Amino acid sequence: MTELSTRKKTQNPFELLVSGIGEHWPLSLELTKRDIEGRYRGSSLGIVWSALTPVLMLLVYILAFGWIMKSRWPGADNSITTFSLIIFAGLIIHGYFAECMTRASTLITANASYVKKVIFPLEILPWPMLLGALFHLGVNFLVLFCAMAVVGHPMSFTILWLPIVIAPLIVMMLGVSLALSALSVYFRDIGQIISPLVTAALFLSSAVVPVSSAPKAIQSVFRANPITLIIDQVRDVVLWSKQPDLAALGIYTLVAVIVAIVGAWLFQRMRGGFADVL
Repeated sequence: MTELSTRKKTQNPFELLVSGIGEHWPLSLELTKRDIEGRYRGSSLGIVWSALTPVLMLLVYILAFGWIMKSRWPGADNSITTFSLIIFAGLIIHGYFAECMTRASTLITANASYVKKVIFPLEILPWPMLLGALFHLGVNFLVLFCAMAVVGHPMSFTILWLPIVIAPLIVMMLGVSLALSALSVYFRDIGQIISPLVTAALFLSSAVVPVSSAPKAIQSVFRANPITLIIDQVRDVVLWSKQPDLAALGIYTLVAVIVAIVGAWLFQRMRGGFADVL
């Protein structure tokens, strides 16, 4: 009865994908608010931590990579602050990716009560997670912009391209989240695999080292990493005042849409057994 009711509202993968920001937008927004507020409930500073945490992390990067390790980014100036900003920009994107991947595997299993509700649209569960992570991504970028202003790093109108650069990653993570949330209901070990994969995604991307500096034998792995292109494009439009590579982003977007459709199709096919398994 539960799945029959929800299937009537999502007849095809596209409808399933957009229902969270369409028909069920008010519910998605309310769940997003609860998700964000729930993280800081009970703490003295509350939601202030969403801004304070990235500030502290940026200081850690400056201390660890700049002062202690004395690392520098190839092709950039030799300053500690520039290197720290470059690293911080990359880790912001990886942080969004990591949060979505890590939480996706428990979207259904951690909300088993929703599965048994006849009128609850299970397909919107990835949206509060994606939007909550997007909120923190936005706060991180605000911290980055403020840090750039403080240290006198040049900024230009190319920053306005940032939403266009980020959008394909959001589309891809929506599809991945739908697929992982459905598969994890039947294969609980998926949640244990995600953590090492997320760590591997960090060190096999341009987050901490440019692709050109990686061994040639694994540079193709770096380029195939779903966050490498987004990290590089973010740095271009935010730090280097360059126009984004629209051709590369176009190809990435096409792949992201395919991933999203496949994820939605897989979710729709497997959701019928959620209630029985849980």
